[in-house]
Amino acid sequence: MDTHIIKHLLLLTIFVTLTWTSRASQSPLPTELLVGFKAHPDPSISSFQPLLTDSSGNYSLGFLRVNRDQLSLSILHVPSSVPFWSANTTRLPRWADPTRLFFNGSLILSDSHTGVFWSTYTNADRVWLSNTSNLEMRDGENILWESFKFPSDTLVERQNFSNTMSLVSSNGIYSMRLGSDFFGLYANFRYPGPGPGQGQIYLKHRALEAKADIVEGQPIKLILQPDGYLGMFQNGSIPVDVESFNSFQQNVSGIRRVRLEPDGNLKGYYWTGTSWVLEYQAISDPCELPSSCGSYGLCKPGQECSCLDNRMVHGSGGCGPVVNRISSDFCGEYENGFKILRRSGVELPFKELMGYIKMDSLEKCEGACEGNCTCWGVVYSNSSGFCYMLDYPIQSLLAVGDETKVGYFKVREGLEKKEGGEWLGLGLGLLFGAVLIFAGVLGLGWYRWRSRGVKGYLEEDGVGVGAYKDLGAASFRSIELSEK
Repeated sequence: MDTHIIKHLLLLTIFVTLTWTSRASQSPLPTELLVGFKAHPDPSISSFQPLLTDSSGNYSLGFLRVNRDQLSLSILHVPSSVPFWSANTTRLPRWADPTRLFFNGSLILSDSHTGVFWSTYTNADRVWLSNTSNLEMRDGENILWESFKFPSDTLVERQNFSNTMSLVSSNGIYSMRLGSDFFGLYANFRYPGPGPGQGQIYLKHRALEAKADIVEGQPIKLILQPDGYLGMFQNGSIPVDVESFNSFQQNVSGIRRVRLEPDGNLKGYYWTGTSWVLEYQAISDPCELPSSCGSYGLCKPGQECSCLDNRMVHGSGGCGPVVNRISSDFCGEYENGFKILRRSGVELPFKELMGYIKMDSLEKCEGACEGNCTCWGVVYSNSSGFCYMLDYPIQSLLAVGDETKVGYFKVREGLEKKEGGEWLGLGLGLLFGAVLIFAGVLGLGWYRWRSRGVKGYLEEDGVGVGAYKDLGAASFRSIELSEK
């Protein structure tokens, strides 16, 4: 056969192979998952592995890499790669082969070693992703389960938020929940984790009831409206409260979202087609955030951060040893293991939402905390006599010009746990015993040397006169044996 023909055939084969491979790798994502579907994390993917898409291609369900070797089952806004929803797993699965997602009527995330991380617990026939980012388990046309009823940290347009739901920040510290006539933001510094818990309320937005009156005993719901506002609704389509955004009633073509940020602020955004534009902040002053300057931080106007203890330099995580950010209290292992830090001219950023006790003096306020192992500190006002007690690790405080407002704070000093003292005593005892044995060996050698001379001593023990290091090695072997 002609060599030119062979070359042409080889080139054609390579072209067809590359074209087929490229098309196979770019095969369209499914718009629904049926019973029998299975997927494993792909080790070659570094960020997001899509598994399901909506009809518009704007949203995708898939594996999102977290902390390099873990994953979250998430829904992403594809053009911006911003997560809108994540499954509330018991803990994060590994990005490895044992982890798998499968659909058998329930959508289940599990691995062969740990078991089930998350499940919809349904008996559906397909999984579908709407063009509003709602993940749905469907039986025919009936929706048995939907992600809109289990939000993570984000609300999208027209998504109902009820008093049975909560938004939880990605770090698990902050949450948003509805009350009888308000929405509140809560900080859970004492027991941080994946759930909202109770925590300390630091923002409370009450319904103004400008257009309709709230009927007592009937639940309210919060909805992000396309017109550019967060509305509280109770009966019908007339809102009892309107929390307006910057683009309120403006012609904005892009979608909107509201997110509870890792710093505890609730922020609203709209999509321009190329980027997200910030158009709402529930807390406009950064110093009003519960931990704007980190643990034991002091926030001055303009968010100028410093430390409550002027001798320390403020860092990214706050001030003081890391042990002071641990959520456990001063009971048991840490009881009495702290020093006291006092600072005047400070107050709490959300004191109007905190409980207090009226006391006659600063000494009484401090005394109530000093003997209470669950108390981390107090803030006292000499003018009002209000004593605010903190039952969680100290966060940021506000710097104020009023020197009659005084703070009293407990500070761990990187100490070991109490039960560690037993091991410390045992270690010291062993060391002391080794020193005594070593001293005894040296004393015996000195006595024998004095009695019979160095030469006789060495010949009797069968050790020739050699280098000093040989004698040192023999001595250290004695120490090693005594330590063992």
